[in-house]
Amino acid sequence: MSTAIVDEALKQAESTKVISVGRGVINQAGSTFVDGLLGDRPCLLVADERTWAAAGATLAEELKAAGATLVDPLIYPGQPTLYASYDHAEEIREELRRTGALAIAIGSGTLNDLAKLASGELEQPYGVLATAASMDGYSGFGAPMTRGGLKITMPCPAPRVVVFDLDVAAAAPAPMAASGYGDLSAKIPAGADWILADAAGVDAIHPLAWKLVQGGVQEALSRPSDLAAGIPEAYEGLCNGLIMSGLAMQVAGGTRPASGAEHYFSHLWELDHLGAELDPPLSHGFKVAIGTLAMAAFYEKFLARNIGATDLDAVISRWPSWEEVEADIRTTMSGALIDKGIAETKEKYVDADGLRQRLTPIVSNWPVLNERIARQLVPARELQTMLGQAGTPTRPEDIGLTPAAVKDAFPRAMYYRSRYTVLDVARELGIFNELVDEVFAPGGIWD
Repeated sequence: MSTAIVDEALKQAESTKVISVGRGVINQAGSTFVDGLLGDRPCLLVADERTWAAAGATLAEELKAAGATLVDPLIYPGQPTLYASYDHAEEIREELRRTGALAIAIGSGTLNDLAKLASGELEQPYGVLATAASMDGYSGFGAPMTRGGLKITMPCPAPRVVVFDLDVAAAAPAPMAASGYGDLSAKIPAGADWILADAAGVDAIHPLAWKLVQGGVQEALSRPSDLAAGIPEAYEGLCNGLIMSGLAMQVAGGTRPASGAEHYFSHLWELDHLGAELDPPLSHGFKVAIGTLAMAAFYEKFLARNIGATDLDAVISRWPSWEEVEADIRTTMSGALIDKGIAETKEKYVDADGLRQRLTPIVSNWPVLNERIARQLVPARELQTMLGQAGTPTRPEDIGLTPAAVKDAFPRAMYYRSRYTVLDVARELGIFNELVDEVFAPGGIWD
């Protein structure tokens, strides 16, 4: 990724203004945080026992050497794994309020989200020292949080400063990098979804956000075995890829650059509390990896169809009314997801004229579009091999599911969000069920 592109992204980003990624950057992190975040404000370090041992104590010394004032840190137990619960965010918020300090999170997903939300509720900036290449949320806005028994993403700004030391990341437990690898692999089918949405005139590609994510993702995924072996140099692409994903979301003002239909599988399984009883809980990236493989396989079946020969008049004549779609959602979804599915799908539903307008550019430009999407994708079995080399799950059984459960998630994923993806295109063309059946037919990726 060129420095000029990153600099332009930082100019356009709503919150993040300083990113430092490299080997040994923790040794300059004190001045980085003082100059980019703290100024004369005191600092509250937020960590758990493991991240404090990995990087917190070092950062504290670097901050003191840079002239920062430190209040007593908040260090949570290392076991059991800290949960992203709103009461923890409240605790951090009140300590920030009491001390007048700015927060620096030392850790990965949960600690970052807790400090992010606590700071956001006080309308003040914060920073993060990343300790594991486990997810793309370091430089993203919003914090997934459990509140009142429900998991929701609460709005809050991204960090002002992000520091990511590759040696620290490489020393983290191997499953954390494997999770980050799974999360980054999702950018492959997510990019294909954006290409389709752009072609249909639904969601135009943001050029800078696209470059930030897609400009380096193939290279970032190219050394899975070295990542699994903990080689620090192999972490540079992965860590940069994860950071750029979050930055792209800031630039675009939404999550479209970093996620597509593959993420909705993970969201559905998280709502089902899949792996929540484990310690640590089953990671977001592990669930995303299976969703990514499902979508890679789906795309292969989709691209094999001669969409250019579609009889649009016949397709439009079979297009269901909204009342029929709503009835299907009520059959497909359950519980609180019924209302969500109806609201989200209603937003992207169009009448017959709208359907013709949406599908015409896809059908008429199919040869060029097919070639462009094929260049964006990685063959499903090749991607499966890469994920396995990184230590990331490659089969539904690896995360406690069956292929049948993944198949069952396809229609629910289609209805889960208003974002337009290949699942919607297939539904509108009338080939959705056929393609899903083909993915799980004998000889498929999980046969």
